[in-house]
Amino acid sequence: MARILQPVFLIFLTLLAMACSQANDSGNQPTQIAFMADVHFHDVYGEFQGTSYKGVLNPVNGKYATIRTMEAQLSSTRLFNENYFAFLAALNDVVEKGVKYVALPGDFSDDGQPVNIRGLKKILDRYSKEHGITFIATTGNHDPVRPFTLPAGKKDFLGEGGKPQPIMSAEGLYNPDLKREHPVVVTPDICKLGYAEIIQQLGNYGFFPKKEDIYWETPFTNYGIEDYDFNEALKQSSLGKRNYPIPPYGTQMPDVSYLVEPQKGLWFLAIDANVYIPKAQVRGSPGNPSNYGSASIGYNNVLTHKKHLIKWVKKVTQQADSLGKTVIAFSHYPMVEFNDDASPHIRQLLGEGKMQLHRVPEESVAQIFADAGIKLHFGGHLHINDTGIRKTQKGNTLVNVQIPSLAAYIPAYKLLTIKEDGTMEVETIIIDAVPGFNELFPLYQQEHDCLKNSGAKKVWDKSILAAKNYKEYTSWHLKGLVNSRFLENDWPEDFKSFILNASGKDLLMFANGGNFSGIDANEFEQWTGYDMIFDFYRLRSADKLAFIDIGKKRVKQYQLIVESIMNAEGGSTIKSGQVKKDFAEFAAIFHHFMNGAPANHFVVDLKAGIVEEVAD
Repeated sequence: MARILQPVFLIFLTLLAMACSQANDSGNQPTQIAFMADVHFHDVYGEFQGTSYKGVLNPVNGKYATIRTMEAQLSSTRLFNENYFAFLAALNDVVEKGVKYVALPGDFSDDGQPVNIRGLKKILDRYSKEHGITFIATTGNHDPVRPFTLPAGKKDFLGEGGKPQPIMSAEGLYNPDLKREHPVVVTPDICKLGYAEIIQQLGNYGFFPKKEDIYWETPFTNYGIEDYDFNEALKQSSLGKRNYPIPPYGTQMPDVSYLVEPQKGLWFLAIDANVYIPKAQVRGSPGNPSNYGSASIGYNNVLTHKKHLIKWVKKVTQQADSLGKTVIAFSHYPMVEFNDDASPHIRQLLGEGKMQLHRVPEESVAQIFADAGIKLHFGGHLHINDTGIRKTQKGNTLVNVQIPSLAAYIPAYKLLTIKEDGTMEVETIIIDAVPGFNELFPLYQQEHDCLKNSGAKKVWDKSILAAKNYKEYTSWHLKGLVNSRFLENDWPEDFKSFILNASGKDLLMFANGGNFSGIDANEFEQWTGYDMIFDFYRLRSADKLAFIDIGKKRVKQYQLIVESIMNAEGGSTIKSGQVKKDFAEFAAIFHHFMNGAPANHFVVDLKAGIVEEVAD
């Protein structure tokens, strides 16, 4: 009997050793964090409360869809509908990779509407419960749109027969043109919620402390790590205790910034950089949301109206250094210039108000927050892929990572891996294969047919409905945006006329005075100035990831034209004529976009302040 039990016992010991080994291996895995900014979640199959309206019937699956028109999408910097499917695909990708932390740096909702916040919460709850994911969020200018709940709606939902369907949160907000639009549907589910209502629903995702957190605080709490108590933290986390007086009238405004330690040694610093500047009439009615401007500017207004955050950030980083904590800072807005330092050339060519120049943070922002101790910061807001690096006179370095949006080209999230040696590896994960991304296309076809049959002056290009995957779809979306908005609004007329009527060969000749020595100029005839403008926007959105879509050959041709212009700058080929001066500025911007800091896959050495590209 003893002889029989002995091998069984040995097998048991072997299995036990293997299990312990696997446990140790999993425990030694580096911490990974996925950053998904500007999700702009819109629940395309959400159900409106307070109305019998169900949406438009989708013939593909028999569901009623509450979606925006394609016309609306092609004139917006974000998709309204298909990002619903992209968000699910990104979360499934995170699950497959075994990532347990997902940070949402603002604009997690379309516009903070109840129907969309409710739908988002269902998804976050499901992935938390089923896959053990910890979501950590902060607010953007679309959630909330104003600090307090605002009556609102959208006039461009898609209705039966392809006609626009206005949906408003109250009567009298919109008068429809019944010849081309459906009558207004009224539901409170489409208002724009304020801080209190949004945080109440999503409070479990960082905004309030949880029992399992090791530590949690805000800029307003009066306890420290040494005397931390969950019940006291919960008591001080109420929104009524998280207010600050905003200049110039001292109105009390919410600030939902917080610090959380969900696992030993890891601190998430979630900064609420929303600043809603009060208007003069705020004195009489501080609770009226209409008395405040948009929060879209970001850190430039933090420096003037939210100075308490700087002091708090400095305190947090000093504590982290003394306690050996790793600080991961994120917010909705960039802390560093996000145009690969091309902003002066953009301003010279296009003017002050173009290409989101009003959102470029002043250099003092990076200097102040770097000296306050921020070394690595993840931001969104701009729907672009970029890395900005700034060093201060005190020797501090701030690396700002701009996260692309899942709702625009190039659709991606950032994956941070904290290495054992303390370095930070950042990868850009493109979301290309998205199940269901074309599920709504039959409804858009109805819209397209309706526009054509009604004799509309402008009908969108339905080539977008032939997209084979989600990334291609977002590229078509960008092209539609270029055609409907950017070309019309951004560019000087003479320069636009010149480049849109030029072939690649014309641009080559223009750049180097017709010197084709060693160049097959005929190859440049395969593309046009319009193609270069479109690729300009692809580069701006995706950084070097756009090289894949542009193609190596075309990239080299662009480089030749750009370098020819830049090498000739100051010479006779550039001096005479405004168009030539404009083309020189255009070439300079293009050069910056093609030669920025690593933005695809790179490693950040926080101690040395060095960013190094990783060759894939």
